[in-house]
Amino acid sequence: MADEVSVCCTTDESIDKTVSFSRVSAVATEWMFDYFFVSLCRCFKERKRDEFNEMLSVFEVISENESLKGTTIHEKTLICALLVRVIDGKCLDELFDKDRSIMPLMSAAKVWLELKDTVGDESLFKSITSHLLIQSVAVCLEKGQTISATCSIEWFKKHVDIPRSLARNLSTIVQKKETYHSLFNNFSLNRLMETIQTFLDSYLKKHPSDYLLKAATKVAQSAPDIQSSEEAEPQDDTFSKSSSTSVQKKKRKRNLLSTLTDVWTPEPVAQPFVCIRRLSKHEISQMTSPAKFAETSTAAMKRRKWTSKLDKFLEQGVRRHGVGKWAQILNDYDFEGRTSVMLKDRWRVLIKSHQVG
Repeated sequence: MADEVSVCCTTDESIDKTVSFSRVSAVATEWMFDYFFVSLCRCFKERKRDEFNEMLSVFEVISENESLKGTTIHEKTLICALLVRVIDGKCLDELFDKDRSIMPLMSAAKVWLELKDTVGDESLFKSITSHLLIQSVAVCLEKGQTISATCSIEWFKKHVDIPRSLARNLSTIVQKKETYHSLFNNFSLNRLMETIQTFLDSYLKKHPSDYLLKAATKVAQSAPDIQSSEEAEPQDDTFSKSSSTSVQKKKRKRNLLSTLTDVWTPEPVAQPFVCIRRLSKHEISQMTSPAKFAETSTAAMKRRKWTSKLDKFLEQGVRRHGVGKWAQILNDYDFEGRTSVMLKDRWRVLIKSHQVG
């Protein structure tokens, strides 16, 4: 068998015997990686969700090849991680992080921060960052999840450099539950995708990735009798509709930017590891069980200090609605993601410490 393989590999006189097969294989793998990268960008631009997911499955496998190394490879992997999170921006049940409180567009912001040096255009970077924040809040309000919208704002304030005025404006919108505020129309998900497309066009111009496509085009041109398959029907402009097959696939967990390492405080000598693959429900449950998540989330909230401003809100709320009307008080003020039970506990503390009458 070994001799057979040797013969097969050496009969083609066009292959330079001074070049190792592993090197040739590495080059071919990089071409395929680039082909699927460009194809994913095209699907994103044309809003073809189903085709994007099919391409992504192959891209995930190829990207794990050990021969793929270098800054450009890492950048393209991050870009694809960004695209899939934006595509699933309205699917709050899709998880890309082991922290279940991080929604798709919040996760997209984490990836976007990793691409800051790649963007080059500071104004474009800030524009997309603001878009991600606004849409993250808009989606939560659209789903009727006011507390999640508030938590999203707080998360962005903690991890991303955003204008304070924008954060305040969004907090007011959430407080008033203005689901159809003009800000959300001006910074829609479709507008976000168009802005990201501007970045993609610029990146592809600087880093051409179409060698394999050009070679395939020449072959196709030399064989005019080969007809290309019909284009799939276009998806809607926000990826909000999908076929029944997509709905079934949607149940699987995705993890295109592994959070096994902390992207916010990486090791000085280590680059955040990017793993492009979907995690099964079993794997997610092994990483973070629901019980453990609830415990961690509650503990983190308890560690948050109550400020004099929040105490003032609570006191005003009690005067207006009365003791025990915690749900109503919660709707009147921005308590930064706290629950009605937390308001009740805090009121007891204030009573015992004689800070309120």
